[in-house]
Amino acid sequence: METVLTIKNLHKKFGNIHAVNNLSFEIKKGTVYGILGPNGSGKSTTLGIILNVVNKTSGEFFWFDGSLSTHQALKKVGAIIERPNFYPYMTAVQNLELICKIKGVPKNKIEEKLKTVNLFERRHSKFKTYSLGMKQRLAIASALLNDPEILILDEPTNGLDPQGIHEIREIIRKIAANGTTILLASHLLDEVEKVCSHVVVIRNGVKLYDGRVDNMIASNGVIEVKTDDDQDKLVNILKNHHDVAAVNVEDDLVIARLENEIPASKINTFLFENGIPVSHLVRRKLSLEQQFLELTSNNNH
Repeated sequence: METVLTIKNLHKKFGNIHAVNNLSFEIKKGTVYGILGPNGSGKSTTLGIILNVVNKTSGEFFWFDGSLSTHQALKKVGAIIERPNFYPYMTAVQNLELICKIKGVPKNKIEEKLKTVNLFERRHSKFKTYSLGMKQRLAIASALLNDPEILILDEPTNGLDPQGIHEIREIIRKIAANGTTILLASHLLDEVEKVCSHVVVIRNGVKLYDGRVDNMIASNGVIEVKTDDDQDKLVNILKNHHDVAAVNVEDDLVIARLENEIPASKINTFLFENGIPVSHLVRRKLSLEQQFLELTSNNNH
């Protein structure tokens, strides 16, 4: 699968602030890739660097196979990284015609792109009559005018109501289904879980996870165990199991985080062999939310 973007050991410092700290990841063609992290984690800075609007401190990045200059490569990129800026008294069509002129792309795609973002019916309405969600959808249409190979969206649903959020996510799915690669920065887990195939999680500029979203959700999970016998003995025995990463106690429940995929029955047998009678044993997947909270709170680099 060809690579659309490669980032290697990227650093960005603003004075004492290390906004992007040794970040590396690759985006493959046809994926919907999320950069997930709390506000201030370095997502927007990273996007600024790859779009040539922020200078990196060190490291490297290149688009496609690196054979094009960044300037040339960016002609194949569509991006929305600020709030959309359109003329309020011009219609959607007039605004997009102006953008075509500025970008030097033909105007014959305007209707098609307005249909993609469900604004075709309102194409002759003035921009100032649009809701926030419609304004955001027009911005997506404008970023699609050059038929980009990759579309970059920074917090695309920020400030929208539930209906507006739903519409934007549906449009992202539709664009991805047509084969466009998408890079989406978000602080919303829910968003990444719903629309992205891959994710890189960053906090304070440091990468905590990089891979498929479903692997992150699936990753290992937890086993909940109860015993009416000696709880401390249960905790110690679980800690010594090579497939267990960590053990926590919540009241009468012992929760073992798993390092590897392992069926509950194996743990049950292991405990039985070690003389621990178990009154409750359940295997659970950690939700992406729990994983994300663990990642972002426990890794104090």
